[in-house]
Amino acid sequence: MPPCDFIPEKYKTLAYNRVLEIHKQNLSPVSAEYFQKPLLLHQGHMEWLFDAEGNRYLDFFSGIVTVSVGHCHPKVNAVAQKQLSRLWHTSSVFFHPPMHEYAEKLSAILPEPLKVIFLTNSGSEANDLAMLMARAHSNSTDIISFRGAYHGCSPYTLGLTNVGPFKTSIPSGMNCQATMCPDVFRGPWGGSHCRDSPVQTIRKCSCAADCCQAKDQYIEQFKETLNTTVAKSIAGFFAEPIQGVNGVVQYPKGFLKEAFQLVRERGGVCIADEVQTGFGRLGSHFWGFQTHDVLPDIVTMAKGIGNGFPMAAVVTTPEIAKSLAKHLFHFNTFGGNPMACAIGSAVLEVIKEDSLQENSQEVGTYMLLKFANLRDEFEIVGDVRGKGLMIGIEMVKDKVSRQPLPREEVNQIHENCKDMGLLIGRGGIFSQTFRIAPSLCITKPEVDFAVEVFRSALIEHMERKAK
Repeated sequence: MPPCDFIPEKYKTLAYNRVLEIHKQNLSPVSAEYFQKPLLLHQGHMEWLFDAEGNRYLDFFSGIVTVSVGHCHPKVNAVAQKQLSRLWHTSSVFFHPPMHEYAEKLSAILPEPLKVIFLTNSGSEANDLAMLMARAHSNSTDIISFRGAYHGCSPYTLGLTNVGPFKTSIPSGMNCQATMCPDVFRGPWGGSHCRDSPVQTIRKCSCAADCCQAKDQYIEQFKETLNTTVAKSIAGFFAEPIQGVNGVVQYPKGFLKEAFQLVRERGGVCIADEVQTGFGRLGSHFWGFQTHDVLPDIVTMAKGIGNGFPMAAVVTTPEIAKSLAKHLFHFNTFGGNPMACAIGSAVLEVIKEDSLQENSQEVGTYMLLKFANLRDEFEIVGDVRGKGLMIGIEMVKDKVSRQPLPREEVNQIHENCKDMGLLIGRGGIFSQTFRIAPSLCITKPEVDFAVEVFRSALIEHMERKAK
Protein backbone atom coordinates (compact mmCIF):
# COMPACT_ATOMS: atom_id res chain seq x y z
CA MET A 1 0.00 0.00 0.00
CA PRO A 2 1.41 3.45 -0.87
CA PRO A 3 2.44 5.58 2.12
CA CYS A 4 0.21 8.19 3.74
CA ASP A 5 1.60 10.79 6.12
CA PHE A 6 -1.76 11.40 7.81
CA ILE A 7 -2.42 9.88 11.26
CA PRO A 8 -6.15 9.58 12.11
CA GLU A 9 -7.58 10.33 15.54
CA LYS A 10 -8.29 7.35 17.75
CA TYR A 11 -11.91 6.26 17.41
CA LYS A 12 -13.82 6.87 20.66
CA THR A 13 -17.48 6.92 19.62
CA LEU A 14 -20.17 4.24 19.40
CA ALA A 15 -19.16 0.58 19.61
CA TYR A 16 -19.56 -1.30 16.33
CA ASN A 17 -22.34 -3.60 17.62
CA ARG A 18 -24.23 -0.56 18.96
CA VAL A 19 -24.01 1.06 15.52
CA LEU A 20 -25.52 -2.09 13.98
CA GLU A 21 -28.36 -2.06 16.54
CA ILE A 22 -29.20 1.60 15.87
CA HIS A 23 -29.05 1.06 12.13
CA LYS A 24 -31.46 -1.87 12.37
CA GLN A 25 -33.89 -0.10 14.72
CA ASN A 26 -33.85 3.51 13.52
CA LEU A 27 -32.62 3.77 9.93
CA SER A 28 -34.01 2.74 6.55
CA PRO A 29 -34.76 -1.00 6.32
CA VAL A 30 -33.45 -1.05 2.73
CA SER A 31 -30.16 -2.94 2.83
CA ALA A 32 -27.79 -0.78 0.78
CA GLU A 33 -24.50 -1.18 2.64
CA TYR A 34 -21.49 -2.77 0.96
CA PHE A 35 -19.73 -5.89 2.27
CA GLN A 36 -20.68 -8.78 4.55
CA LYS A 37 -19.49 -6.78 7.55
CA PRO A 38 -20.40 -3.14 6.79
CA LEU A 39 -17.52 -0.68 7.11
CA LEU A 40 -17.74 1.81 9.98
CA LEU A 41 -15.79 4.76 8.64
CA HIS A 42 -14.27 7.26 11.02
CA GLN A 43 -12.06 9.74 9.19
CA GLY A 44 -10.92 10.76 5.73
CA HIS A 45 -7.87 12.48 4.28
CA MET A 46 -7.64 13.21 0.53
CA GLU A 47 -7.86 9.83 -1.26
CA TRP A 48 -7.73 7.82 2.01
CA LEU A 49 -10.40 6.59 4.42
CA PHE A 50 -9.94 5.15 7.92
CA ASP A 51 -12.35 2.87 9.72
CA ALA A 52 -13.15 2.66 13.43
CA GLU A 53 -10.45 0.01 13.91
CA GLY A 54 -7.77 2.23 12.37
CA ASN A 55 -7.55 0.33 9.07
CA ARG A 56 -6.62 2.45 6.05
CA TYR A 57 -8.34 2.18 2.66
CA LEU A 58 -7.62 3.70 -0.72
CA ASP A 59 -10.96 5.22 -1.71
CA PHE A 60 -11.54 4.60 -5.42
CA PHE A 61 -15.27 5.36 -5.32
CA SER A 62 -15.14 8.75 -3.54
CA GLY A 63 -18.49 8.53 -1.78
CA ILE A 64 -20.32 7.46 -4.98
CA VAL A 65 -18.40 9.80 -7.33
CA THR A 66 -18.83 12.75 -4.98
CA VAL A 67 -15.57 13.67 -3.23
CA SER A 68 -14.01 15.47 -6.17
CA VAL A 69 -10.89 17.11 -4.72
CA GLY A 70 -10.21 14.79 -1.76
CA HIS A 71 -11.64 14.04 1.67
CA CYS A 72 -11.22 17.02 4.02
CA HIS A 73 -9.06 18.92 1.54
CA PRO A 74 -7.14 21.50 3.63
CA LYS A 75 -8.21 24.52 1.57
CA VAL A 76 -11.88 23.45 1.47
CA ASN A 77 -11.75 22.75 5.23
CA ALA A 78 -10.31 26.20 5.95
CA VAL A 79 -12.94 27.96 3.84
CA ALA A 80 -15.74 25.94 5.48
CA GLN A 81 -14.49 26.74 8.99
CA LYS A 82 -14.15 30.44 8.20
CA GLN A 83 -17.67 30.62 6.77
CA LEU A 84 -19.04 28.56 9.66
CA SER A 85 -17.89 31.23 12.10
CA ARG A 86 -19.32 34.02 9.95
CA LEU A 87 -22.76 32.94 8.67
CA TRP A 88 -24.28 29.48 8.47
CA HIS A 89 -27.55 30.23 6.80
CA THR A 90 -29.85 32.84 5.45
CA SER A 91 -32.41 32.12 2.77
CA SER A 92 -32.01 33.61 -0.67
CA VAL A 93 -34.61 36.32 0.05
CA PHE A 94 -31.58 38.04 1.58
CA PHE A 95 -28.39 38.64 -0.38
CA HIS A 96 -25.04 37.40 0.83
CA PRO A 97 -21.67 37.49 -0.99
CA PRO A 98 -20.87 33.72 -1.10
CA MET A 99 -23.92 33.08 -3.30
CA HIS A 100 -23.14 35.85 -5.77
CA GLU A 101 -19.44 35.07 -5.86
CA TYR A 102 -20.19 31.42 -6.60
CA ALA A 103 -22.76 32.22 -9.29
CA GLU A 104 -20.22 34.41 -11.08
CA LYS A 105 -17.50 31.73 -10.91
CA LEU A 106 -19.78 28.93 -12.09
CA SER A 107 -21.27 30.90 -14.98
CA ALA A 108 -17.76 31.78 -16.15
CA ILE A 109 -16.96 28.10 -16.86
CA LEU A 110 -20.16 27.42 -18.82
CA PRO A 111 -20.66 28.44 -22.46
CA GLU A 112 -23.20 30.99 -23.64
CA PRO A 113 -26.17 31.09 -23.28
CA LEU A 114 -26.04 28.84 -20.18
CA LYS A 115 -25.82 31.64 -17.65
CA VAL A 116 -28.86 31.48 -15.32
CA ILE A 117 -28.22 29.44 -12.19
CA PHE A 118 -30.71 27.84 -9.79
CA LEU A 119 -29.00 26.52 -6.66
CA THR A 120 -30.43 23.40 -4.99
CA ASN A 121 -29.29 20.68 -2.58
CA SER A 122 -29.07 17.37 -4.46
CA GLY A 123 -28.94 15.86 -7.92
CA SER A 124 -32.48 14.49 -7.64
CA GLU A 125 -33.74 17.93 -6.69
CA ALA A 126 -31.84 19.52 -9.59
CA ASN A 127 -33.28 17.03 -12.07
CA ASP A 128 -36.77 17.56 -10.63
CA LEU A 129 -36.43 21.25 -11.35
CA ALA A 130 -35.01 20.62 -14.83
CA MET A 131 -38.04 18.46 -15.67
CA LEU A 132 -40.32 21.28 -14.57
CA MET A 133 -38.35 23.79 -16.64
CA ALA A 134 -38.55 21.63 -19.76
CA ARG A 135 -42.30 21.26 -19.44
CA ALA A 136 -42.85 24.93 -18.66
CA HIS A 137 -40.80 26.05 -21.64
CA SER A 138 -42.15 23.57 -24.18
CA ASN A 139 -45.77 23.44 -22.97
CA SER A 140 -45.48 19.67 -23.51
CA THR A 141 -45.18 16.80 -21.05
CA ASP A 142 -43.36 13.78 -22.53
CA ILE A 143 -39.71 13.42 -21.48
CA ILE A 144 -37.34 10.77 -22.84
CA SER A 145 -34.41 9.13 -21.05
CA PHE A 146 -32.25 6.09 -21.72
CA ARG A 147 -32.78 2.60 -20.41
CA GLY A 148 -30.17 2.16 -17.72
CA ALA A 149 -30.30 5.86 -16.86
CA TYR A 150 -30.13 7.09 -13.28
CA HIS A 151 -31.39 10.63 -12.69
CA GLY A 152 -32.53 10.41 -9.09
CA CYS A 153 -34.87 8.68 -6.66
CA SER A 154 -37.44 11.39 -5.95
CA PRO A 155 -41.07 10.85 -7.02
CA TYR A 156 -40.57 12.94 -10.18
CA THR A 157 -37.16 11.63 -11.23
CA LEU A 158 -38.09 7.98 -10.68
CA GLY A 159 -39.81 8.28 -14.04
CA LEU A 160 -36.48 9.12 -15.69
CA THR A 161 -34.49 6.49 -13.78
CA ASN A 162 -34.52 3.17 -15.63
CA VAL A 163 -32.59 0.76 -13.43
CA GLY A 164 -34.65 -2.17 -12.13
CA PRO A 165 -34.30 -1.78 -8.33
CA PHE A 166 -35.46 1.85 -8.59
CA LYS A 167 -38.68 1.10 -10.46
CA THR A 168 -41.84 1.00 -8.39
CA SER A 169 -45.47 -0.05 -8.73
CA ILE A 170 -46.45 3.17 -6.94
CA PRO A 171 -47.50 5.91 -9.41
CA SER A 172 -44.61 8.34 -9.96
CA GLY A 173 -42.77 10.20 -12.68
CA MET A 174 -45.64 10.39 -15.17
CA ASN A 175 -45.08 10.96 -18.91
CA CYS A 176 -41.49 9.71 -18.88
CA GLN A 177 -40.51 7.34 -21.66
CA ALA A 178 -37.43 5.11 -21.88
CA THR A 179 -35.51 4.60 -25.11
CA MET A 180 -32.81 2.07 -25.99
CA CYS A 181 -29.44 2.77 -24.44
CA PRO A 182 -26.78 2.90 -27.18
CA ASP A 183 -24.43 0.56 -25.30
CA VAL A 184 -21.72 -0.55 -27.72
CA PHE A 185 -20.60 -3.45 -25.49
CA ARG A 186 -23.84 -5.05 -24.29
CA GLY A 187 -26.25 -3.67 -26.89
CA PRO A 188 -26.98 -5.24 -30.30
CA TRP A 189 -24.58 -2.95 -32.18
CA GLY A 190 -21.08 -1.74 -31.46
CA GLY A 191 -17.49 -2.44 -32.28
CA SER A 192 -13.88 -1.44 -31.97
CA HIS A 193 -14.13 2.19 -33.13
CA CYS A 194 -17.26 3.51 -31.43
CA ARG A 195 -16.25 5.07 -28.12
CA ASP A 196 -14.57 8.31 -27.16
CA SER A 197 -12.11 6.43 -24.98
CA PRO A 198 -8.51 5.22 -25.12
CA VAL A 199 -9.92 1.69 -24.76
CA GLN A 200 -12.45 0.24 -27.20
CA THR A 201 -14.58 -2.90 -27.00
CA ILE A 202 -13.15 -6.18 -28.26
CA ARG A 203 -16.18 -6.53 -30.56
CA LYS A 204 -15.31 -6.15 -34.22
CA CYS A 205 -16.93 -3.73 -36.66
CA SER A 206 -16.38 -2.61 -40.23
CA CYS A 207 -16.97 1.10 -39.67
CA ALA A 208 -14.96 3.63 -41.63
CA ALA A 209 -13.01 6.30 -39.75
CA ASP A 210 -15.75 8.92 -40.27
CA CYS A 211 -18.82 6.67 -40.13
CA CYS A 212 -20.13 4.64 -37.18
CA GLN A 213 -22.67 2.02 -38.17
CA ALA A 214 -23.64 1.38 -34.54
CA LYS A 215 -24.43 5.08 -34.08
CA ASP A 216 -26.68 5.00 -37.15
CA GLN A 217 -28.52 1.89 -35.89
CA TYR A 218 -29.09 3.37 -32.42
CA ILE A 219 -30.30 6.64 -33.94
CA GLU A 220 -32.90 4.63 -35.89
CA GLN A 221 -34.08 3.19 -32.57
CA PHE A 222 -34.27 6.70 -31.11
CA LYS A 223 -36.40 7.78 -34.09
CA GLU A 224 -38.60 4.75 -33.44
CA THR A 225 -39.26 6.03 -29.91
CA LEU A 226 -40.09 9.49 -31.25
CA ASN A 227 -42.45 8.02 -33.86
CA THR A 228 -44.30 5.53 -31.68
CA THR A 229 -44.02 6.26 -27.96
CA VAL A 230 -44.31 10.01 -27.36
CA ALA A 231 -46.53 12.83 -28.56
CA LYS A 232 -45.70 14.80 -31.70
CA SER A 233 -44.33 17.56 -29.50
CA ILE A 234 -42.22 16.67 -26.47
CA ALA A 235 -40.85 18.45 -23.41
CA GLY A 236 -37.31 17.15 -23.55
CA PHE A 237 -34.60 14.53 -23.39
CA PHE A 238 -32.34 13.72 -20.41
CA ALA A 239 -28.91 12.15 -20.89
CA GLU A 240 -25.87 11.52 -18.75
CA PRO A 241 -22.77 12.14 -20.93
CA ILE A 242 -21.60 8.77 -19.59
CA GLN A 243 -24.03 6.61 -17.63
CA GLY A 244 -22.88 6.24 -14.02
CA VAL A 245 -25.09 3.84 -12.06
CA ASN A 246 -25.46 1.61 -15.14
CA GLY A 247 -21.73 0.91 -15.05
CA VAL A 248 -19.96 3.74 -16.92
CA VAL A 249 -21.73 3.09 -20.22
CA GLN A 250 -20.49 5.15 -23.17
CA TYR A 251 -22.45 5.89 -26.34
CA PRO A 252 -21.16 5.83 -29.92
CA LYS A 253 -19.39 8.98 -31.02
CA GLY A 254 -21.84 11.39 -32.63
CA PHE A 255 -24.97 9.82 -31.16
CA LEU A 256 -25.92 12.59 -28.71
CA LYS A 257 -25.40 15.27 -31.35
CA GLU A 258 -27.94 13.67 -33.70
CA ALA A 259 -30.32 12.82 -30.84
CA PHE A 260 -30.29 16.43 -29.61
CA GLN A 261 -31.18 17.64 -33.10
CA LEU A 262 -34.11 15.19 -33.33
CA VAL A 263 -35.41 16.29 -29.92
CA ARG A 264 -35.29 19.96 -30.87
CA GLU A 265 -37.17 19.25 -34.09
CA ARG A 266 -40.01 18.00 -31.84
CA GLY A 267 -39.96 21.18 -29.74
CA GLY A 268 -38.14 19.59 -26.79
CA VAL A 269 -35.17 20.81 -24.79
CA CYS A 270 -31.99 18.82 -24.18
CA ILE A 271 -30.80 18.27 -20.61
CA ALA A 272 -27.27 17.10 -19.73
CA ASP A 273 -27.08 15.41 -16.33
CA GLU A 274 -23.52 16.23 -15.20
CA VAL A 275 -24.01 14.99 -11.63
CA GLN A 276 -21.24 12.39 -12.05
CA THR A 277 -19.36 13.54 -15.16
CA GLY A 278 -18.85 17.25 -14.46
CA PHE A 279 -16.12 19.30 -12.79
CA GLY A 280 -13.18 17.87 -14.72
CA ARG A 281 -13.74 14.20 -13.91
CA LEU A 282 -13.50 13.15 -17.57
CA GLY A 283 -10.14 14.84 -17.96
CA SER A 284 -10.30 16.06 -21.55
CA HIS A 285 -13.07 18.57 -20.78
CA PHE A 286 -14.55 20.25 -17.72
CA TRP A 287 -18.10 19.16 -18.67
CA GLY A 288 -19.12 15.79 -20.04
CA PHE A 289 -21.39 17.31 -22.70
CA GLN A 290 -18.33 18.96 -24.26
CA THR A 291 -16.93 15.51 -25.09
CA HIS A 292 -19.96 14.99 -27.37
CA ASP A 293 -19.63 18.38 -29.09
CA VAL A 294 -23.14 19.40 -28.02
CA LEU A 295 -24.63 22.40 -26.23
CA PRO A 296 -27.51 21.46 -23.90
CA ASP A 297 -30.40 23.78 -23.07
CA ILE A 298 -30.22 22.80 -19.38
CA VAL A 299 -27.34 21.37 -17.34
CA THR A 300 -27.81 19.75 -13.93
CA MET A 301 -24.96 19.15 -11.51
CA ALA A 302 -24.37 17.89 -7.96
CA LYS A 303 -21.99 15.51 -6.10
CA GLY A 304 -18.51 16.83 -7.02
CA ILE A 305 -19.79 20.42 -7.03
CA GLY A 306 -19.42 20.52 -3.22
CA ASN A 307 -16.87 17.75 -2.58
CA GLY A 308 -19.46 15.96 -0.44
CA PHE A 309 -21.29 18.97 0.99
CA PRO A 310 -25.02 18.87 0.05
CA MET A 311 -25.11 21.16 -2.99
CA ALA A 312 -26.46 21.07 -6.53
CA ALA A 313 -27.42 23.40 -9.35
CA VAL A 314 -29.44 23.77 -12.52
CA VAL A 315 -28.02 26.06 -15.19
CA THR A 316 -30.07 27.16 -18.17
CA THR A 317 -30.68 29.95 -20.65
CA PRO A 318 -32.42 33.25 -19.82
CA GLU A 319 -35.27 32.24 -22.14
CA ILE A 320 -36.00 28.96 -20.35
CA ALA A 321 -35.60 30.60 -16.93
CA LYS A 322 -38.25 33.17 -17.90
CA SER A 323 -40.60 30.39 -19.04
CA LEU A 324 -40.34 28.79 -15.58
CA ALA A 325 -40.97 32.14 -13.87
CA LYS A 326 -44.22 32.54 -15.81
CA HIS A 327 -45.51 29.26 -14.38
CA LEU A 328 -44.02 29.14 -10.90
CA PHE A 329 -42.69 31.24 -8.06
CA HIS A 330 -39.65 29.01 -7.56
CA PHE A 331 -38.02 29.12 -4.14
CA ASN A 332 -35.58 26.90 -2.27
CA THR A 333 -34.91 27.46 1.43
CA PHE A 334 -31.41 26.00 1.43
CA GLY A 335 -30.46 26.61 -2.21
CA GLY A 336 -27.61 29.11 -2.24
CA ASN A 337 -26.80 28.46 1.42
CA PRO A 338 -23.70 30.49 2.47
CA MET A 339 -21.83 27.37 3.61
CA ALA A 340 -22.53 25.51 0.36
CA CYS A 341 -21.55 28.44 -1.84
CA ALA A 342 -18.32 29.12 0.05
CA ILE A 343 -17.37 25.46 -0.24
CA GLY A 344 -18.41 25.36 -3.91
CA SER A 345 -16.12 28.31 -4.66
CA ALA A 346 -13.24 26.61 -2.84
CA VAL A 347 -13.76 23.44 -4.86
CA LEU A 348 -13.54 25.37 -8.15
CA GLU A 349 -10.37 27.09 -6.95
CA VAL A 350 -8.74 23.81 -5.89
CA ILE A 351 -9.57 22.14 -9.23
CA LYS A 352 -7.78 24.99 -11.00
CA GLU A 353 -4.89 25.54 -8.57
CA ASP A 354 -4.06 21.83 -8.21
CA SER A 355 -4.50 21.15 -11.97
CA LEU A 356 -6.97 18.38 -11.11
CA GLN A 357 -8.65 18.23 -14.51
CA GLU A 358 -5.23 17.70 -16.09
CA ASN A 359 -4.44 15.10 -13.43
CA SER A 360 -7.67 13.32 -14.23
CA GLN A 361 -6.70 13.15 -17.88
CA GLU A 362 -3.14 11.93 -17.29
CA VAL A 363 -3.63 9.57 -14.36
CA GLY A 364 -7.06 8.42 -15.56
CA THR A 365 -5.72 7.41 -18.98
CA TYR A 366 -2.79 5.66 -17.30
CA MET A 367 -5.20 3.72 -15.08
CA LEU A 368 -7.60 2.87 -17.89
CA LEU A 369 -4.80 1.32 -19.95
CA LYS A 370 -3.56 -0.62 -16.91
CA PHE A 371 -7.01 -2.09 -16.27
CA ALA A 372 -7.36 -2.86 -19.99
CA ASN A 373 -4.36 -5.18 -19.66
CA LEU A 374 -6.38 -7.23 -17.16
CA ARG A 375 -9.10 -7.66 -19.79
CA ASP A 376 -6.49 -9.34 -21.99
CA GLU A 377 -5.36 -11.53 -19.10
CA PHE A 378 -8.69 -12.70 -17.63
CA GLU A 379 -11.63 -14.22 -19.50
CA ILE A 380 -14.10 -12.86 -16.93
CA VAL A 381 -13.12 -9.23 -17.55
CA GLY A 382 -15.44 -8.49 -20.46
CA ASP A 383 -15.02 -4.77 -20.95
CA VAL A 384 -12.96 -1.87 -19.63
CA ARG A 385 -14.20 1.59 -20.53
CA GLY A 386 -14.43 5.21 -19.56
CA LYS A 387 -12.65 8.55 -19.67
CA GLY A 388 -10.48 10.33 -17.15
CA LEU A 389 -11.25 9.14 -13.62
CA MET A 390 -14.59 7.52 -14.46
CA ILE A 391 -13.95 3.88 -15.35
CA GLY A 392 -16.11 0.77 -15.60
CA ILE A 393 -14.90 -2.85 -15.52
CA GLU A 394 -17.69 -5.19 -16.65
CA MET A 395 -17.46 -8.77 -15.41
CA VAL A 396 -18.77 -11.63 -17.58
CA LYS A 397 -18.96 -15.40 -17.55
CA ASP A 398 -17.01 -15.36 -20.79
CA LYS A 399 -16.22 -12.87 -23.54
CA VAL A 400 -18.21 -14.69 -26.23
CA SER A 401 -21.60 -14.78 -24.48
CA ARG A 402 -21.05 -11.53 -22.52
CA GLN A 403 -23.41 -12.95 -19.89
CA PRO A 404 -22.99 -11.17 -16.53
CA LEU A 405 -20.78 -12.84 -13.96
CA PRO A 406 -23.09 -14.12 -11.17
CA ARG A 407 -23.67 -11.60 -8.41
CA GLU A 408 -22.23 -13.82 -5.66
CA GLU A 409 -18.94 -14.09 -7.58
CA VAL A 410 -18.79 -10.34 -8.15
CA ASN A 411 -19.55 -9.84 -4.46
CA GLN A 412 -16.58 -11.97 -3.45
CA ILE A 413 -14.15 -10.12 -5.73
CA HIS A 414 -15.48 -6.86 -4.28
CA GLU A 415 -14.98 -8.19 -0.74
CA ASN A 416 -11.43 -9.33 -1.51
CA CYS A 417 -10.49 -5.86 -2.80
CA LYS A 418 -11.76 -4.32 0.43
CA ASP A 419 -9.78 -6.81 2.52
CA MET A 420 -6.62 -5.71 0.68
CA GLY A 421 -7.36 -2.02 1.32
CA LEU A 422 -9.13 -0.92 -1.87
CA LEU A 423 -12.68 0.46 -1.98
CA ILE A 424 -14.43 0.40 -5.37
CA GLY A 425 -18.04 0.79 -6.47
CA ARG A 426 -20.61 -1.39 -8.20
CA GLY A 427 -23.06 -0.72 -11.00
CA GLY A 428 -24.87 -2.14 -14.00
CA ILE A 429 -28.32 -3.64 -14.45
CA PHE A 430 -27.07 -6.90 -12.89
CA SER A 431 -24.56 -5.27 -10.51
CA GLN A 432 -21.90 -6.82 -12.72
CA THR A 433 -19.69 -3.77 -13.31
CA PHE A 434 -17.07 -2.38 -10.98
CA ARG A 435 -17.08 1.42 -10.92
CA ILE A 436 -13.77 3.20 -10.45
CA ALA A 437 -14.05 6.92 -9.65
CA PRO A 438 -11.44 8.17 -7.17
CA SER A 439 -10.92 11.78 -6.15
CA LEU A 440 -9.17 13.81 -8.83
CA CYS A 441 -6.02 14.09 -6.69
CA ILE A 442 -5.07 10.43 -7.19
CA THR A 443 -1.47 9.52 -8.14
CA LYS A 444 0.09 6.89 -10.42
CA PRO A 445 1.65 4.89 -7.53
CA GLU A 446 -1.83 4.63 -5.99
CA VAL A 447 -3.18 3.47 -9.35
CA ASP A 448 -0.47 0.80 -9.49
CA PHE A 449 -1.53 -0.42 -6.05
CA ALA A 450 -5.23 -0.47 -7.01
CA VAL A 451 -4.61 -2.40 -10.23
CA GLU A 452 -2.44 -4.95 -8.43
CA VAL A 453 -5.08 -5.41 -5.72
CA PHE A 454 -7.78 -5.94 -8.34
CA ARG A 455 -5.56 -8.38 -10.23
CA SER A 456 -4.88 -10.31 -7.01
CA ALA A 457 -8.62 -10.48 -6.30
CA LEU A 458 -9.22 -11.89 -9.79
CA ILE A 459 -6.50 -14.51 -9.28
CA GLU A 460 -8.06 -15.52 -5.94
CA HIS A 461 -11.42 -15.81 -7.69
CA MET A 462 -10.03 -18.07 -10.43
CA GLU A 463 -8.29 -20.26 -7.83
CA ARG A 464 -11.58 -20.63 -5.89
CA LYS A 465 -13.39 -21.68 -9.07
CA ALA A 466 -10.66 -24.17 -9.94
CA LYS A 467 -11.24 -25.94 -6.60
